[in-house]
Amino acid sequence: MASLAQDLTRFAGRRVLITGHTGFKGSLLSLWLQRLGAKLHGYSLPPPTTPSLFEQANLSTYFETNQIGDISN
Repeated sequence: MASLAQDLTRFAGRRVLITGHTGFKGSLLSLWLQRLGAKLHGYSLPPPTTPSLFEQANLSTYFETNQIGDISN
């Protein structure tokens, strides 16, 4: 069985699409995956609060694509 460390290294260099990346949980996931070396792509509504974790942590700089929109459209 693979160890947790081996499982987490699988994200290095991989493209990951995060829907809801501007929300609190999405922002935390984005920070975590960025530290693991993933290539981030996001699609979400505008940040829901002011200030937001997404804006405070300047997360938009970690995303290769950062689409703002409604996934239900």
